[in-house]
Amino acid sequence: MTDRSAERAPARPARDAGRERSSDETAVRPPLKERVQAKLGSAADEHKANSAPESTKAAKKAARGGRPPRRARLRLTRIDPWSVMKTSFLLSIAFGIVTIVSVLMVWSVLDAAGVWDSINTSVRDILGGDTAQDFDVENYVGTSRVVGFTMLIAVVDVVLLTAIATLGAFLYNMAAALLGGIEVTLAEDN
Repeated sequence: MTDRSAERAPARPARDAGRERSSDETAVRPPLKERVQAKLGSAADEHKANSAPESTKAAKKAARGGRPPRRARLRLTRIDPWSVMKTSFLLSIAFGIVTIVSVLMVWSVLDAAGVWDSINTSVRDILGGDTAQDFDVENYVGTSRVVGFTMLIAVVDVVLLTAIATLGAFLYNMAAALLGGIEVTLAEDN
């Protein structure tokens, strides 16, 4: 017959496996009130240390326990091409919209400033004659033509920037497979 009380005994943690517990040694947590007061006391001390400007370094050092900031050396070995494609697509669409709006604003300001009328008057004065009376610079660089051309350029830029960024991710992954990738060292703020 086996001893059933030995089977029901909880397994000891790995750190206690090498030593035997005495009968008077028990794991008792302090009451909740004492734990809360200890936390509040340490929080009050930290608040006092942080409130004085000359002791900010000392407070940070005390919070860290006097140890230097932690550093982690990481290596960027792979970039997901799908996420690069999605991100570059959205950013290139935003860039295209900004381009169209900025060209529209510039052309509107030039029109409001009377630049096109001034150019028409100058050309009529220089050329003279009947053919110059029919000249209108807005037939060549009018707002509708320029915005349409800008839209075409923006669409081409969206396609090209997305393709180039995705291709760059593939090329980086191939180079990182051969060379190991970019190594970055991260550190905590002091």
